[in-house]
Formats: sequence, structure tokens, C-alpha cells
Amino acid sequence: MPRGSVLQSQRPCASDHAAEPKRWNERMPGGSGASVLDRPIDTPDRPASVAARPLLAIENLSVEFQSMAGTVKAVSGLSLSVGAGRTVALVGESGSGKTVTSQAILGLLPKSAVITGGSIHFDDPLQGPIDLAALSPRSPRFRAVRGQSISIVFQEPMTSFSPLHTLGDQIGEVLEVHGRATGAEARERTIETLRLVRFPEPERALKSYPFELSGGLRQRAMIAMALICKPALLIADEPTTALDVTLQAQIIKLLREMQGELGMAVLLITHDLGVVANLAEDVVVMHHGKVVESGSSGTIFANPQHPYLISLMKAVPDLDQTESPRLKPIREIKVDAGALMRREQSGVVGAPLLELKRVAKSFSRRGDRRLFSSAPAPSIHALKDVSLTIRRGECLGLVGESGSGKTTLARAIMQAVQVDRGEMLFDTPDGPLDLVTADRSQLFAVRNRLQYVFQDPFSSLDPRMTVGAILAEPLEIHAVCDRAERRVRVERLLAAVGLEPQHAGRYPHSFSGGQRQRIGIARALALEPEFLICDEPVAALDVSVQAQILNLLKDLQRLCGLTYLFISHNLAVVNYVADRIAVMCDGEIVELAPRAAFFEDALHPYTQMLMQAVPHADPQRPLDFAHLPPVGEIGQRNWPAPFTAEPGVARPLLEARPGHFVRAANLDFLAGRPAPATERR
Repeated sequence: MPRGSVLQSQRPCASDHAAEPKRWNERMPGGSGASVLDRPIDTPDRPASVAARPLLAIENLSVEFQSMAGTVKAVSGLSLSVGAGRTVALVGESGSGKTVTSQAILGLLPKSAVITGGSIHFDDPLQGPIDLAALSPRSPRFRAVRGQSISIVFQEPMTSFSPLHTLGDQIGEVLEVHGRATGAEARERTIETLRLVRFPEPERALKSYPFELSGGLRQRAMIAMALICKPALLIADEPTTALDVTLQAQIIKLLREMQGELGMAVLLITHDLGVVANLAEDVVVMHHGKVVESGSSGTIFANPQHPYLISLMKAVPDLDQTESPRLKPIREIKVDAGALMRREQSGVVGAPLLELKRVAKSFSRRGDRRLFSSAPAPSIHALKDVSLTIRRGECLGLVGESGSGKTTLARAIMQAVQVDRGEMLFDTPDGPLDLVTADRSQLFAVRNRLQYVFQDPFSSLDPRMTVGAILAEPLEIHAVCDRAERRVRVERLLAAVGLEPQHAGRYPHSFSGGQRQRIGIARALALEPEFLICDEPVAALDVSVQAQILNLLKDLQRLCGLTYLFISHNLAVVNYVADRIAVMCDGEIVELAPRAAFFEDALHPYTQMLMQAVPHADPQRPLDFAHLPPVGEIGQRNWPAPFTAEPGVARPLLEARPGHFVRAANLDFLAGRPAPATERR
């Protein structure tokens, strides 16, 4: 919650304290000397009838949005309950009403939203039973609940934190708002909470700003801010979306540990069925604002009944499948093959299209340079002698954690980042062109053959331009055709990705996330490229929309003869789209193999760790946290020999099996290891 926004707007005013000068202490047993923070969540001496009540009981909740275009029912007759200490998952696609439900519970609905019916009964350990739906969100009683008895972990911690204030100020502010502690005491409790969520160097973190932290650390800081008042109920709104698999596994482990230590209940809002299977005890499935199925986690996964839930499960790519059957999204995209435009290929399928040779890139850490010092600033080696060949017509999957160098490599190929050394040879009709040494005119000529699909389509599409103007812009820059022909091509591009011609006159904000990603793909196809770099194109999409985009990309590859570099942290997604897979760790390619051999016989311990961190949508196959690095130690690479990086010992990419390469000092570890079935056949 950004400082000065949600929390500060709900801060009790001076008149509230004047009317109730002892309000914070009088509700505690033992009078004003007792601390609210010291009170346990489940009070032992509460009557049995009170203790048996659900902590949160929502009954027939309805929420509507009023606009000039009419009324939209976001939630319609929702009923669910969360028992003390239990975890309930609220599952559904984007737009199903999950986040609106959480906003209604916390009184954070936008001004255009109105609760038109139902109740939200919360058994507050501090104030007793409350109907939150009947309270004004600005009332002192609601303010005392929000952030103290009920807290929330938002989906995107970068936008939830203020970039202008340190973590210590923002986390400690929660204590100050609720009168729990100030000054030195608030600082100590902030440090204790950061230590509780396994934050490395919590004392140093107090002075850090959110933008200085990785995605995983920001999410841990957000969890610390939510837990600092030891709430009875934690709402986790997509807490692992867009995190890589190891960070996701650590956040799952962290939430489970915090729930056990604090005895709190958790309302988990997510579309990731793997996360649900590893965290939730009960599952509630929402569709168009209504509950369509609910039950225990074991029952829901073992015997789904509603067609919507069955469709959601079929839309999830499976890590274990040796073959890749077509995904079944709830709404299939109809690709107009006749609208596709295909460039004449300048080479044969299977021949090298892009060859990277010993590419290296480092960034200086300017913040660590000493004032008036002549010593060079320390460097971060983002790419270390990367050599890779991408063949014409294939999809090469590139996987690894955040910070492993995947996006830096993609940006270097596009010449958005200048490398320190190395060659990048791109096959053109006039012969191989080294992108590193090419001049501006040569790069301009080759850019229509090499295009990029970004992770976040909303930030990569100009909000001031219509979709038609966005799609026509590449054609205009490269002078491909006249104005009349551009209009025809825009309509064909829209049809090619399953959109209507009339969508050309609309702006990006009026589309859903999946539609915006299709617009981004259409823009990348405008110049009829041969090679597409897809940088996490489905990371932030729900499972059904993800299935739509993955099917679309596979269809386009088949129909247009495209070559892909597909960057992802989701191994199940890579298993579905890739022909070969390369693994990056700390700027190096540590393993490269055909898809089937890769998943059947992963050789590098880092690859094995990535696979073990993938959550399965099956409660009978929980994550094995024993094989994951401890929280806060993702960056430590203490691999066993011969994979360990030792001074003076070379670790080249060695061909362990036909087409299967691994970075190691030698291949002695293969002695006695049986050959995979793919090699024996």
C-alpha cells in the first residue's frame, strides 16, 4: 500500500481520537497496559459458540459498477466462508469477480462500485462480530479492521509500494496508523517482521527503496507489511503471478510457514491451479461473478463437476507430457489463415538463422563507486560468453530465473543493448550479417525480418494511439505500402489474431489483457518477419487466455514459417511450445537439449532445481521444498563438482548425449547413469 494513499487516507483523524482517547487500549484485557500486538489471534477464553463461527462469512454478496454505459454486475449472489486458520482459494479467470470480492471485504471498492446486497460477517478478534458490508469504509471501526485484523498482499508489489519512501517507513507506517507502535519500537518490530519473512539483512532493508529490490524481495516486503499487525485474515491477491518458478515456490513455502506461525486464515485469490493445489484446503470457483463450484481441494481436483472448472483444468499445459496435444481454452481464437501474410524464406528449414558467438555484456554498479575514487566501479556480468544457434523454423525455449540474463540477451539481439564483445550473425538474403558491427542502415534493413513480442502489452502499446495506428506505424516507418494498402493490411492483421476490423478504431485500454497481447503479436507480424523474440508473452495472463495465446503462436509458426526465441520461466509452457530448450543461469547457458531429452533426463543441478520448483495441479503431488534453496539464498550457486565454478577450471558446454549439452568441467558424472529412453529408441 503506497504511503500516503490507501493507508494514509484511512488514518483516523484527530477528532476520532478526541472522541475515543483510549480506544486502542480499552478493548484489550488488562486495561491500557496491555499491547494489542501481544494478543493472540484465537483468544482461548472465547465461548465455544463464538469460536465455532467462521472467521469470515460472505452471504449473497452482490456488487455493481455504475457507468454511463450502464450497470455491470461484477459479483452476483456470492457466498463463501473462511474458517479460522484455514486457507480458501478463490479461483477463476480475469474478470470473474475475484479481486472485486477482496476489495469489498476491505472497503477498497472504487467510487463507481456499489454493494447492492448481501453481508460480509467478520468475527474480529479485537472488536467482535462486524458486518463489513453495512459499515462505511471511512468509519473508525472499519479503519481499525483494515490492515490490522484483515490485511492484503497485492498482485504487483512494485506499484503497491511508493517509490519515494523507504521500506522501513512504509512497513512501519502500518503500526503507526493503528496506534500499535511509533519511533524506535516501530523500527524494531519492522526488523522483526522482515526477519520473520526470511528477508536477508533486514536492518539494511529498512533504508532500501522498492525499485532497488528484485521481484521476489519486493513480494516478501509486501508480505511483511501485511503481517506486521499479525492479522487474523490475510488476503493474498495473485501473490505469485509473473514470478519465476523458484521464487513462486519460495513464496508458497513462506505463506505456509507464516500461516503456521501466526495461526491466521488465508483467502488466496489466483488463477494458478498449481498454487491452489499446494496451498488451499478449500476451493471456490467463480465465473461471471457467481460461484459455480466449491469444495475441499482434494475433491475439486479429483472430481471436478462444473464444465467451467473442467475447461480451466484442460487449458493448463502439463510438465509431464512427452507429447504436446493442443490446449483447450474456454474460448478458442479463430485464426484467419487467408489473412496471413508470409515472407518468402531466404533459407532452408533447419539451417542456422541466428548464431551467437561468445557474446558478453556487463553493467557497472554505479551506486557502489566511492566518491573521488579512481577505482573502477564493480560490474555485474549479465552475459558471459554466450554461444547459441537458432535454426530456421524452430522454437528455441530460453528458461531461467529472473536476473539470469534472458531479457538482456533478447535486447542484445535487437541491438537495444550494446554488447561488450562477441558476434551475432543473422542470415539474410545477402548473406550473414553481424548485428554487433552492422551500421544503422543495415540494422534498419534487417529489422523487418526480426521482431519482438513484449511481456506487458499494456505498457508497450501507446495509450494515445488507436490500434489501427499502432499496427500501421511499422508499415509507415518502413514505407512498405501506401495509405490505402495500409488500411487493408491492418484489417488482415486483426483478422489473423482473431480480432474484428472495427477494433482498429479503439484504444488499448479498452481491451482485455489477452486481446492486448494479440494486438502486440499483430504489430510484430506487420512487417512479415522471419524471426520473433517472445519475451514472457503469457507470464501475467490467466490460464485460459494463456492457452489462447500459446495456440495462436503455434498456429502462426506453422502457417507463416516463423522462427521463435521463446523466453519464459514457466517450464510447462516451454514444454508445450519449444522444440529445443536452453537454460540460463547467472548469464551462462548451462544446458541445451531437445525438448523430450531435456524433460526426461535433465543433467545440470540448476535445471533439476527448476523442474522441482514447478507446482503441479494435483494435491497428491505437492512441492518438495527440501530440494529448493532456502528463502533468500536463490543467488547462491553451490553446485557439486563438476558443475562448480572454480578459479582456473574451465566449464565449457560439453555434448553429454547427441544434441544434449551441459556446462561442466568433465562428463565423469555420466558414468553408470542409464541412457534416457529417447536415446535408446
